[in-house]
Amino acid sequence: MMVGPGRLTEAARFLGQSLLSLLFDFGGLAAGALLATFFGVFLSVPWAILVFPGILSIRGAVGGLFSGRLSTALHIGSVRPSLLHNTPAYYDLIRSVTVLTLMSALSLSAMAAVFSVVLLAIPVADILWLVVVVIGTMGISLAVVSPVTIGVSVVSFRRGLDPDVVTYPIVSTIADILVTLCYIAVLTVFTGLPHLIPVIIVLDALFVFIALGLLLTARHDSNVISTLRQFVVTLALVVVIVNITGSFLDRISQVVRSRPDVYFVYPALIDTVGDVGSIVGSTTTTELTLGTIQPSVRGLGAQMPKLLMAWVASLIMVGGYASLGFLYLQLTLASLWNLLLILVAANCMSVLLVSLISFTLAITTARHGLNPDNLVIPVESSLADTITTLSLLVAILLLSG
Repeated sequence: MMVGPGRLTEAARFLGQSLLSLLFDFGGLAAGALLATFFGVFLSVPWAILVFPGILSIRGAVGGLFSGRLSTALHIGSVRPSLLHNTPAYYDLIRSVTVLTLMSALSLSAMAAVFSVVLLAIPVADILWLVVVVIGTMGISLAVVSPVTIGVSVVSFRRGLDPDVVTYPIVSTIADILVTLCYIAVLTVFTGLPHLIPVIIVLDALFVFIALGLLLTARHDSNVISTLRQFVVTLALVVVIVNITGSFLDRISQVVRSRPDVYFVYPALIDTVGDVGSIVGSTTTTELTLGTIQPSVRGLGAQMPKLLMAWVASLIMVGGYASLGFLYLQLTLASLWNLLLILVAANCMSVLLVSLISFTLAITTARHGLNPDNLVIPVESSLADTITTLSLLVAILLLSG
């Protein structure tokens, strides 16, 4: 069966946009560098390292909902490509994301408090500071990351790019860096600048006041309330995933750390797999909303060209990561080849599984009358870390000489 030039052009365009968005995953190395640079700050607070992955995961879940909903809204015209003077749907989404961020911060604080008391024997009195730091980090990151999310969506849409393909992959990497900076800044105040702690407390109170005020003003808005109710399920799933991941991720990471070359590209690889899943999930939710595909297995066939192009883009990125590791770590050609084999094998396993999960979540939520944008990217992005790490472990065990 011949493939028309129009199909080939569309596939090439999708590949180009996927590769453009995934190029930002090189920034995952910057987030890791920040973590390494300020590791002493983390070590100075017993619960700091325990809380950090949860902040990234749950902040990513809210950001995934925001990106997915915004991308779909731009496609169907319910939101205009503008930062200000927008539609009621746009401001409903802003209100929802603000309230959801507070809900997520409180949920994460409760989870972290229990784990800190049980696992680290931290005095209950110190839990108050944990809550202050978590709420402060989430509130500040909301103010910093949200404009970036809107900006990337609007600019990509105006330039004729697909925000479903571009927004989350770009924003997720930038957000990891910005959230890490926010967390480091709040921890630094907590550990080394005690005279500025009242400033963090005031910011916390302001964030809580604004979020509760927005909740009260939107209590009769069916769109906002529906989003909040649906995200409660998503939030519960993400919290469970974070807990499961935390219970065994450190042991798996010990194996990864035994390979410095693999550990060097590890953060970027995780970003890439999660972003491929977001591309598949976000494009599928938009197609479902537009009615151009059906919520069935047949719909997977229609999405397969996009899935393949996103996967090819991720393989190109894997080649870039291996080459960068080769240059930075001064590897031998044999070590470069082994690293490339490991990364390609891990990529194939994890991308396949994460993409299928994204598509399945999209059609399942659509069949049940829910908004898939409220669930797909948040859950997929949380699962991607675990799936990629497990795939990497399998690849290392099978291919290490």
